[in-house]
Amino acid sequence: MRKNILLIGGSHGIGFEIALKLYSEHNIFIASRTNENLGNLEVTHIPYDASKDEIDASVLPERIDGFVYCPGSINLKPFKTLSPLAFEEDMQINFMFLVKIVHNLLPKLKNSDQASLVFFSTVAVKIGMPFHTSIAAAKGAIEGFAKALAAEYAPQFRVNVIAPSLTDTPLAKRLLGNDKKKEVMNNRHPMKRVGQAEDIANIASFLLSDNSSWITGQVIGVDGGMSTLNIN
Repeated sequence: MRKNILLIGGSHGIGFEIALKLYSEHNIFIASRTNENLGNLEVTHIPYDASKDEIDASVLPERIDGFVYCPGSINLKPFKTLSPLAFEEDMQINFMFLVKIVHNLLPKLKNSDQASLVFFSTVAVKIGMPFHTSIAAAKGAIEGFAKALAAEYAPQFRVNVIAPSLTDTPLAKRLLGNDKKKEVMNNRHPMKRVGQAEDIANIASFLLSDNSSWITGQVIGVDGGMSTLNIN
């Protein structure tokens, strides 16, 4: 069956890789601030800024079979330098905007035989990392929300979370800005490399497919072994 899949943020990074994998077999709707990189893809672009816009449900089909929320932040600073406002801003973009969109889309998700929702967390929620207090708090909220939502709406739709480690996307540009930084970050992982957008898109595509129809309420680590292996 050709599915209707909505990506919030999909013109670059992980969202774009997901669109690349799925557009030939499904109807892809991408709601994002820009449509750069989308020129050669047969997708429907919806101008959308999560920080100020309401999603225009009228341009979406009545049935949504897959939903992915990609917007996020990487605000890595010592706790003493982070203001309460910084915590609020990270919580807004990572969590509250997600809640608002899912709430608005519930009727369309319910029209699917079994919709699949995919959210993103971070490895730092599981293992605890210095300078991650704000982002780990926001992403931790996503994990709790996803499990509760999955329980409430099973078996009507599925909800899963992908928890990556550092991935080479535009969002992580500051952390991977030169060869030395990349070498340091590569060596922190048991697999000796940081993630690529395709690594994460592979798992997201699987979770959106019927091949994962018995998987819900899970937080799946895609992190080069960082969350479970200690090789030092």
